[in-house]
Amino acid sequence: MAKIKITCDSTCDLTPELYKRFDLEVLPLEVTLGDRVCHDGVDVTTGELYDYAQKTGTLPKTSAVSVGTYEDCFRRWTGEGYDVIHINISNKLSACYQNACIAAEGMDNVFVVDSLNLSSGSGQLAMAAAEMAAEGMEARDIADKLKEMRTRLDVSFVLQTLEYLHKGGRCSGVAALGANLLKLRPEIVVGSDGAMTVGRKYRGNMEKTVLDYIRGRLEGNDNVVPGRIMITHTDMPREIVDKAEELVKSLHPFQEVCVTSAGSTIGSHCGPACIGVLFFRKTAV
Repeated sequence: MAKIKITCDSTCDLTPELYKRFDLEVLPLEVTLGDRVCHDGVDVTTGELYDYAQKTGTLPKTSAVSVGTYEDCFRRWTGEGYDVIHINISNKLSACYQNACIAAEGMDNVFVVDSLNLSSGSGQLAMAAAEMAAEGMEARDIADKLKEMRTRLDVSFVLQTLEYLHKGGRCSGVAALGANLLKLRPEIVVGSDGAMTVGRKYRGNMEKTVLDYIRGRLEGNDNVVPGRIMITHTDMPREIVDKAEELVKSLHPFQEVCVTSAGSTIGSHCGPACIGVLFFRKTAV
């Protein structure tokens, strides 16, 4: 049986404990704050990012993992006799997938998977890949299974501000102004094509909108796999995160509820106090 190594982008937004538990190698995206070049999940926090945005009025620049970085990683593991499965953030949101595919050209034992997703939605696939590898599945079969599983991911977030999507060019100024005037908190949904769309719109204070959003995704939903669910947020007040976790557990008998913080790449686009629930459906929709 071939040895398999699972690698992923830092945009998987898992905790250090989860990366260690599933033996995942993480390749960080670059985040540039003025003349300071940082690495997502390594030497920059979302707090620093938001301080920079507030002081300068501009967002930090994020950059995809380079072809050379991917190639170095893939060759290191294949040189030690491993097959490699790499999980990327959606190609609609970053050049990471394209760069990883270029790096893997000519390497028959490297399988690059576009998660068509972001944040711990991609993380769900990375953890699933590690579990399948531990069960003895072949790398090619795991990659094929991940492509089926990605169609069943349910990934969304509720935003407290559209300022960051607007500054990042992913939301028009008119839409941002209208939402702010009406005090709407939009839900952002990742579609089956890997692109982001606007879902429901919530109204009220932070706690109310978060709990209403979670009910909207989970309450009465019989298409939920009660395995692992992720609750991922950006600098959300701890008391609201705790209430969100309590509500999630009350709505479905999940085997595992994991709470993670989004890194600086995802955080730079969704802004502070964003939160999402990310889980698998039984069937694609």
